[in-house]
Amino acid sequence: MYPLLDTINNPSKLRLLDRKLLPQLAEELRQFLVESVAKTGGHLSSNLGTVELTVALHYVFNTPYDRLVWDVGHQTYAHKILTGRREGMSKLRMQGGIAGFPRRDESQYDSFGTAHSSTSISAALGMAVASQQDGKDRCVVAVIGDGAMSAGMAFEALNNAGAMNTNLLVILNDNDMSISRPVGALNNYLAKLMSGQFYATARRAGEKMLGVVPPVLELAKRAEEHVKGMVTPSTLFEEFGFNYIGPIDGHDLDVLVGTLNNIKHLDGPQFLHIVTRKGAGYQAAEDDPILYHGVTKFNPEAGIISKGPGKPSYTQIFGDWLCDMAALDRRLVGITPAMREGSGLVRFSQEYPDRYFDVGIAEQHAVTFAAGLACDGMKPVVAIYSTFLQRAYDQLIHDVAIQNLPVVFAIDRAGLVGADGPTHAGSFDLTYLRCIPNITVMTPADENECRQMLYTAFQMDTPAAVRYPRGAGAGVALEKQMQSLPIGRGEIRREGEKVALLAFGSMLKPCLEAAEELNATVANMRFVKPLDNDLVASLAESHQLLVTVEENTIMGGAGSAILESLARGGFTVPVLQLGLPDIFIDQGDSSQMLVDCGLDKTVIIRSVRTRLIES
Repeated sequence: MYPLLDTINNPSKLRLLDRKLLPQLAEELRQFLVESVAKTGGHLSSNLGTVELTVALHYVFNTPYDRLVWDVGHQTYAHKILTGRREGMSKLRMQGGIAGFPRRDESQYDSFGTAHSSTSISAALGMAVASQQDGKDRCVVAVIGDGAMSAGMAFEALNNAGAMNTNLLVILNDNDMSISRPVGALNNYLAKLMSGQFYATARRAGEKMLGVVPPVLELAKRAEEHVKGMVTPSTLFEEFGFNYIGPIDGHDLDVLVGTLNNIKHLDGPQFLHIVTRKGAGYQAAEDDPILYHGVTKFNPEAGIISKGPGKPSYTQIFGDWLCDMAALDRRLVGITPAMREGSGLVRFSQEYPDRYFDVGIAEQHAVTFAAGLACDGMKPVVAIYSTFLQRAYDQLIHDVAIQNLPVVFAIDRAGLVGADGPTHAGSFDLTYLRCIPNITVMTPADENECRQMLYTAFQMDTPAAVRYPRGAGAGVALEKQMQSLPIGRGEIRREGEKVALLAFGSMLKPCLEAAEELNATVANMRFVKPLDNDLVASLAESHQLLVTVEENTIMGGAGSAILESLARGGFTVPVLQLGLPDIFIDQGDSSQMLVDCGLDKTVIIRSVRTRLIES
C-alpha cells in the first residue's frame, strides 16, 4: 500500500478516500503522532485514543462549515495534522509554533478555543442556535470526555440543550471503561440500528399514533426504556431530552462512520457514547496512560526512561508536607479536582486514603465541599492550579471567605507555565485573591519557605493561600522542623543603597542576583496580604527608588498593593513595577518568557538603570 497521510493536507482530501482505506490512514496517523510527540513532548495518551474518532468526524462531516468543538483540546493533535498543520507539529507548544490546544486564531478548523474542561457542550449549543437563527443547515458536534462530563457545567448545558430541541450532537468519549467483544459487537449493531432513519421514523410514527391514547404512549416509552436499558449503561441522557445511542467501539472506523452518517440526518439533540482506550496502538502508553498523558521528549522505541532524582519540585514539596502534616493532625483532609498526579497527591492518597478526596473535574464543588468540612471541625487543604481556582471564584468568596473558614489553598502553577501557554498560566491569582477580605496570601521565595508557609497557613483559623510556581526551586535545603512565620512580615535579605527591590515569591532569586550589580537592598516580602506596611514605609524613607517584582500581572497585583500602602502613608517615592504585562502571554520556553517579561537578572538591572537615568 502506498502512504496516505502525506497526501492528506485538509479534510476535503480525506473525504475523497475510499472508506476501506480509512484504517490504513488511522494507523499512519497514530505512528506519526508517536514519532512527532516523542521529539517535542506534549499530550500523548489522549491523542492516541481519539485517532479513529478524528478521522471519522472529518470524513463524515463537512468541516470547517460543520462545527467540531473539542473539550479540553488535549486530544486534538490528530485533528491538527489532518487540517493542514502536519508540518507545524515539529514546533508544537514552542514559541512561534502551533498550540497544544485548539485556537481560533490558528485555524478555521478550530471552531472554539479551549484548554479547560467541560465547555464544549455549551459552546456547541451556542453555535447550533446561531446556525438555526441564521437559517443555516449546519451540523454541530461537541466531543467531551468522561472526566470532563463530571463537571456541573456539562450537565447545565445538557439540560439546556435537551429542552431546546436544537440539532446538536454530543459525543461522549469514554476511556474509563471497557467493553468485552460480545457485548461490544451487540452494542455496535444496536447503535447502528438506533441511529438509522428507519428506527427514527418508526419511533416518531409510533408516538404520533399512540399520542391519542396517552396511557398507551407512556407504556410504550417505558417499554422502550427497559429494552434499551438492558443493552446501554443508562437512560440518564434521554431524561435530559437527548436521543441516546451507544456505547460503540471508538476504534472501529466502519462502525463510527456508519453511525455518524446516520446521526447527521437526525433532528434534535443526539448523544453518541463511544468507548476508547487511552494510548491505543502504542503499547507503552496503553500499559501506563497516566505516565504517557503529558510527556517530555523520549525515544519511542525505548519508551520513557525514569531519570535519577534531581531537585524536588514545589509540587513534591507540597505533597511531602501534606503527608507530614497529616501525621501530626488527624483533622487534615486533602482535596483535589481531578489533579492527583499534577498536584502531588499520589503519596497522600496512598498513605491516607480515607482523608483523600478527588472530587472530579468540579472546582466549584471542591471549594464548597472544603467549606462544609471546615464548618464541622476538619482542616481541609485544597490542592489546585492557579488557573483552575479561577473557575471557583464565587465559591472562594461566598462559601469560604465570607464565612471566614479555615481552608488552605495550595495554589500550584502560579506564574508562567511555558509550553501550556496562556490557558494554563497562573498570571492573575495575586490580583484576584488580594481583593478578598479575610484571606491571607503568601508567596514563598524557595522550597523551604514554601514548606514553612504551608504550615503557617494550616495553623490559621481563617482562609489562607500559598501560591508557588511550576517546577523546581533554587535548591534550598528543607528544614524538617516546621514553624509558623509571623503573619504579614517580610524580611531584608540584602542591604544596599538608593534602590530597594521588593521581591514576591520566586522573584527573590533574580532580585538578589541583580542587587549584587546594582548594590541594591532586597526585601523578601513574603506576604501579599496582609502586606508588611512597616517594612514598605521603612524602605520608602531610606531609598530613592522602590522596585516591585512579581510573577503576576502588574495590574492589581502585589506592586499595586505597594502603591496603595505608599499612598496611605503619604509617601511620594518613585516606584517601578516589574511583572507580567497586560496581555495573554503565549507559549514558549519558561526561562525565555521571564526574559521577555523583564523578570530575569539582566533585564531587571537594565530596567532599574533606565529608570534611574530618567529620574
